[in-house]
Amino acid sequence: MKRSREIAYLIFVLAAGVFALGYTANLPGSVEAAGPQPLAAEVTVVATGLNNPRGLNFAPNGTLYVAEAGTGGEGPCLVGGDGSEQCFGFSGSITAIDSRRGTQERVVTGLPSLAAEDGTAALGPHDVSFQGMGNGYVTIGLGTDPANRRRLGLGGSRLATLLRFNPSGRASYVADLGAYEGAADPAGEGPDSDPFGLLADGSTQVYTDAGGNALNQVAANGRISTLAIFPNRDVTVPPFPTISMDAVPTTVAVGPDGAYYVGQLTGFPFPDGGANIYRVPAGGGEPEVYLSGFTNIIDIAFASDGSLYVLEISKHGIRTGFAGALIRVAPDGTRTEIAPGSFFAPGGIAIGRGGAIYVTNNSILPGAGEVLRITL
Repeated sequence: MKRSREIAYLIFVLAAGVFALGYTANLPGSVEAAGPQPLAAEVTVVATGLNNPRGLNFAPNGTLYVAEAGTGGEGPCLVGGDGSEQCFGFSGSITAIDSRRGTQERVVTGLPSLAAEDGTAALGPHDVSFQGMGNGYVTIGLGTDPANRRRLGLGGSRLATLLRFNPSGRASYVADLGAYEGAADPAGEGPDSDPFGLLADGSTQVYTDAGGNALNQVAANGRISTLAIFPNRDVTVPPFPTISMDAVPTTVAVGPDGAYYVGQLTGFPFPDGGANIYRVPAGGGEPEVYLSGFTNIIDIAFASDGSLYVLEISKHGIRTGFAGALIRVAPDGTRTEIAPGSFFAPGGIAIGRGGAIYVTNNSILPGAGEVLRITL
């Protein structure tokens, strides 16, 4: 399966199927296997009514911002790799949550979005990160060859881009990430772009291209370059034959050592325990496996004590459903599953100044997305 369709497989086939069958919170997954020890936690809903919420992050003033991928629109439309129709619209947005005031507001609207007819599992604003005293940046996804954007009219050119916004909500597009993938094709497997995870690091923006299997950076002058390429791996998951599985990197964080850490969703057949976290030197270079044995990683975050939190959109592989998991990896390597049973298709994680953990939940659903606060 072509790598740009790995996330499309995730969102347009399984998500639409779950939605059509009728969604209920905390949809049961498969039977628990041996794994991290569970730890109960207090889970509180702090935001509701979100449209396919994905990554989230805190601004310098403490306000929490969430990227909403939207619900697509009336078109033009594309036929995806799974045969489903994905229609374009400007329904993506960014929501600000101020816990001190108890407010929730969409501060940036009208952003590009692609989704199936029922609005499930859109591609659009995927992650948010902040630089300096408040400039926010957002990756806008795509999930196909960037050349296909022209089939979506003038608005299609806004997909596979980097957006900048300020606290007042004023936004502008600052880099064409799809054009870079189309011209450079760093992985050498044909142009394929889906900008996903985002990290503001000094004066640069570092992002994962889940379609291009790459970690790239945007310099302050707008120049884009590649820091690392992630390898495909041969896997055998019965009843399938041995398959070359795409990496599909979805998230990037800076570790305590200053290096970049990148989590992977993995491609089809999405094996249980088949996802790695890679370490990439700060200046770029060959990725090395840092941790393994995870499943369908969608986001990661380091806490102040050095613990690594790993968010899985599906804890047993998305072919089995969307019961997600949050796993803490302590500095000594001990793994603990936090608040098991609390997550359905989680999409992003952020850690607050006081240590509370914030997770977007129901990230493939229109109108049913929420943000959870988890306190241990």
